[in-house]
Amino acid sequence: MSRILLIVGGGIAAYKASELVRLLRKEGHSVTPVLTEGGSHFVTPMSLAALAESPVYTSLWDLKDEAEMGHIQLSRAADLVLVCPATADLIARMAAGQANDLATTILLATDKPVVAAPAMNVRMWRHAATQANIAALRTRGVTVIEPDEGPMACGEYGPGRLPEPEAILSFLQNHFPFVSSDVEGRISTSLDTNGSLAGKHILVTAGPTHEPIDPVRVIANRSSGKQGFAIAAAAARAGARVTLIAGPVSLPTPGGVARIDVETAQQMADAVETALPADAAILVAAVADWKVDAASSKLKKSDGPPVLSFSPNPDILRILGEHPDRPNLLIGFAAETNDVVANAEAKLRSKKADWIVANDVSGDVMGGHRNRVHLVTREGVEDWPEAAKEDVARHLVERIAQDLE
Repeated sequence: MSRILLIVGGGIAAYKASELVRLLRKEGHSVTPVLTEGGSHFVTPMSLAALAESPVYTSLWDLKDEAEMGHIQLSRAADLVLVCPATADLIARMAAGQANDLATTILLATDKPVVAAPAMNVRMWRHAATQANIAALRTRGVTVIEPDEGPMACGEYGPGRLPEPEAILSFLQNHFPFVSSDVEGRISTSLDTNGSLAGKHILVTAGPTHEPIDPVRVIANRSSGKQGFAIAAAAARAGARVTLIAGPVSLPTPGGVARIDVETAQQMADAVETALPADAAILVAAVADWKVDAASSKLKKSDGPPVLSFSPNPDILRILGEHPDRPNLLIGFAAETNDVVANAEAKLRSKKADWIVANDVSGDVMGGHRNRVHLVTREGVEDWPEAAKEDVARHLVERIAQDLE
């Protein structure tokens, strides 16, 4: 199992680090915590030590350790360094290359992969200085886990929340093979970077579409794009050439994936046709069914409620089902709130698709990290257990590879 060096920054989200330690230990990994001065205001060395079954390091000035160059040993002995939570201050000091405490000294001395999980107020996250620091870290090879969007301890709403520990663990397992392991509750899959889709072109759509009402307002939905991005990442790791057509989302582009950003359903439909031919198309995007005749100037409240004239958007799945360059394997997604399987079976027939992946989105699936899907094919229905979206993606890509053999 892998050795994780966990640097705990100072912020209210530090309480999640304790649960993350527990999950990593449950997976069989060793965890060595490094607690910053700020972090010690939210969690104690004793609690982390008990969960990690390891000493907790807090100071650069521990004479015994530093006589043995302890910060160098710590930075080199791990397989991966995880900064969680990574506060705005800690990110700024990382970007500046400072070495003014144990955490930043370790980060400057390490030659191992570094992952940062930011957590901070939404305005701090969106500030140009923070975004410049994040960009600088990424150019130096630091992997950054995008923060979640939602209500915060400060009472504001937006991106900046630390993802749940289960989601962070799934991210590590998905991006670093040495962290992966089979655990109860995950979908079993043998697929990793085994080249099972080498030479194949896989087309994926992800995220919502935005249909303009006027220059400042849109019709949208809650799709985060996480499931589609996870599928694109899994296909790329399996050796495929991947084209990802993404609606308006802020997710980072997976490694080895060619990304095309669009906004409206028509733009997505045009991009999909331009990307053909493809061996398989996985249409995960939650495309708006309707568009409106957008006003050329902002609609004023004083003018009263607007009367919107709707017209249908292009049906991308149906278009591909009847296209002369139809992919060999055409997969649609069905986001339903009732009669999930029955509606998916009807969609399979009407859209001339090969498979439909159906899920119930009446809960927190849209924007969440986990999914429970049903794979509907002409042969029947498979009910998959609830799992992290990355695990659902890997299992789906494994099935695609088997079908395209």
